[in-house]
Amino acid sequence: MKDLGTIGLDDMRAARARIGGFVLRTPLVRLQVENTAAEIYLKLENLQPIGSFKLRGAANAMLRAGPERIGRGVWTPSAGNMAQGVAWTARKVGVPCSVVVPEHAPQTKLDAVARLGGTIAKVSFDAWWKAMQTGALPEDVAAQISGHLLVHPVMDADVIAGNGTIGFEILDDLPDVDAVLVPFGGGGLLAGIATAVRALRPQARIFACEIETAAPFAASLAANKPCEIEHRKSFVDGIGGKSVLPAMWPLVGRITDGSLVVTLEETCAAIRLLAERNRVIAEGAGAVPVAAALGGRAGAGKIVCVVSGGNIDTTTLCTILAGGIP
Repeated sequence: MKDLGTIGLDDMRAARARIGGFVLRTPLVRLQVENTAAEIYLKLENLQPIGSFKLRGAANAMLRAGPERIGRGVWTPSAGNMAQGVAWTARKVGVPCSVVVPEHAPQTKLDAVARLGGTIAKVSFDAWWKAMQTGALPEDVAAQISGHLLVHPVMDADVIAGNGTIGFEILDDLPDVDAVLVPFGGGGLLAGIATAVRALRPQARIFACEIETAAPFAASLAANKPCEIEHRKSFVDGIGGKSVLPAMWPLVGRITDGSLVVTLEETCAAIRLLAERNRVIAEGAGAVPVAAALGGRAGAGKIVCVVSGGNIDTTTLCTILAGGIP
C-alpha cells in the first residue's frame, strides 16, 4: 500500500478515472438561507448510491487492488457508511464482504449492509476501536474472515485518494472557493479533500468539523500531538472516536486551518434547516459542517460544506424534525 504521506494529485486523478463508473458526481448547491455572512454551498455526498461519500474510497481501493487480491473477500471495520461502501462495491464486482461494527452501530446502516449482501460481526466499541487502530480482531471474528483483504476506512492511501476526488469536483464547480468544511471522523475524508484543494487553490482555508461529544482532533491540535479524549455516544455516529489515529496525525495535523466544534443542538438545527430549505436529508456527521458555517465559525466568503452522508435512522430524524434532540 502506498505511504500515506506521499498521496498526490496524480493518485487522485487516477482514482477519478478508475471510479467513474461506480460513483455519482455529486452536485454543489447553494444553501437556501438568508442573513448569513457567508455564501454557503452544499457538496451533496448524501446522494451517492449508498448515501455516503465512503463509496469513493472503497471503490478506488478495491478496484486498484484487483481481482486476485480481493477474490477471497474483503472486510472493513466500520460504524456503517464504509461498511456500505465496501459491501456495495463487493456486490458489484462479485466478491464476499464482511464488516466489523461496534455494538452501537445504527440499525439503518446495518440493514443497508445486509441488503447489500455483507456479513456483519458485532463487537464491543473497544474491540472495534482496536481493529481501527491495528487491524486486530477477536479470535472468533478473525477466523471468519481469514484471507479477506482489509479495506481500512481511514488508513489506506487508495481510500484517501478516492476521497480526494471530491476536492476536484468542488474546484470544478466553485473555483474561487474561500473555505471547505469537512466532517472529521478518522481523517481520511479531510486528508483527501485537503490534499487536492491545497494543491490547486492554496489560499482556500480547510477546516475539520467535529461534534462536542467526541472531538479528538481539536484536542490533538491544542496539544500538538495525538491525544485520547473521553468519548460520549450520541446520535452523531459517523464521526468522533477516542483519539486521532497516530498514523494519520502527521498528515492531518499539518494540512488544516483548525477544527470547528459544534454542539448537538446546533447539529439538530442544521439537520432541520437542510430538510426545510433544501429538502436535503443529512445524518448528524453530514450536518456538522453546516452547523459550523451557520454559526460563523468559518468566517465569510464562499464556503463549501461537505454533506458527507444521509444515512440517519428514521426515528432519530423524526425526533429532530419535531424539535427534539435524540
